[in-house]
Amino acid sequence: MTRLVLSPLYAIVDPLDTGRAPADLAAALLAGGARVLQLRLKVASSRELLEAARALRRLTRSVDALLLINDRPDVARAAEADGVHLGQDDLPIAAARAVLAPGAIVGLSTHDVMQAERGAAAGADYLGVGPVFATNTKPNALDARGLGLVAAVRAATTLPLVAIGGITPETAPAVRAAGADAVAMIAALVRAPDVAAAVRDTLRRLTA
Repeated sequence: MTRLVLSPLYAIVDPLDTGRAPADLAAALLAGGARVLQLRLKVASSRELLEAARALRRLTRSVDALLLINDRPDVARAAEADGVHLGQDDLPIAAARAVLAPGAIVGLSTHDVMQAERGAAAGADYLGVGPVFATNTKPNALDARGLGLVAAVRAATTLPLVAIGGITPETAPAVRAAGADAVAMIAALVRAPDVAAAVRDTLRRLTA
């Protein structure tokens, strides 16, 4: 299997407390240079999520960017997204692949080395690792794991790693240096006064 190659910035489309529309956020993220988007709308209905996913699919196709849907392989399939990102309590990877289109990308959130090894064995295309730092974008978030977890998982697998959790433009380079292929960011981007500028700043730091 060809190893998935990810852009260094993995931008998550979640309006949080901004009141911004998902499509507007996605357009700004893409304008800044993001080429991997994950749609995460925890409180949306299935219909609302699908409508947002289809809007984002049109945007990502226009710039040849990847679109992944959080938690929902059925919505990913219906919206013709590139794949899905699963949590530890979501469908198993094999079950998700039975729903998704052939060749779809499946990512898995992991919080320790054992979970990462299990995810790799189950056929994940990439692994989310974290939370690296403390985060307030997720209710009941786990305690921060630190850069040590990124390094430990990097030593345990050759799969692409996406580090997540409280990462900012300032800390992103150190996270990549610890072994992450990409850094996932939410609050530091979607709450920025100028989302596109925040993306450009982050990519500049990551590729310096």
